[in-house]
Amino acid sequence: MPDRSRTGAPDARPIVLIGPMAVGKSAIGYQLAQQLGAQFVDTDVVIVGSHGSIADIFAGRGERAFREIEARTVASVVEQAAGTATATVISLGGGAVLDSGTQQLLGSCTVVYLECDAATVASRIARNTGRPLLAGDAMGQWISTFAARKPVYERLADVVLDVREGSVAEIGHRLEVALREFAAAKQEVEK
Repeated sequence: MPDRSRTGAPDARPIVLIGPMAVGKSAIGYQLAQQLGAQFVDTDVVIVGSHGSIADIFAGRGERAFREIEARTVASVVEQAAGTATATVISLGGGAVLDSGTQQLLGSCTVVYLECDAATVASRIARNTGRPLLAGDAMGQWISTFAARKPVYERLADVVLDVREGSVAEIGHRLEVALREFAAAKQEVEK
């Protein structure tokens, strides 16, 4: 495994952020990558760059086709991150963890679950109507989707970070500390 300590990353494995829609995975992931001197990859941005808007994929090809594209994209991004000497922070779409292959792949990463509640994301969801799974009653859809996915997020997480309070910069710094503590505890167990 390449040595990534020169970039400031606390662990050699890719750091993957998971959590519900609108929790701030992209903004917090970018912040963390800046702090660590790491590369940042948002899998939704990769998908849009290769396949067009997510809303258009859902409308034209359906959720199943989107999930297949998403699983292939996540696998490609994680493989590339694992094969490089540069630390990488990866943000996944909220539903990416539903794929069993993705779940297995995340075993080779340090997985961070960004924990929140409906109040944390309500204003963001109200401003963003382009999320296909939130058509109609956006908050009602978010709440039911989150309830179904929360056990998966919790099961996959190496680190859980409450993001209900604080600026993106503050959350990024708390996350960096949590990751360093996780890496130190993991090293201690492996001794």
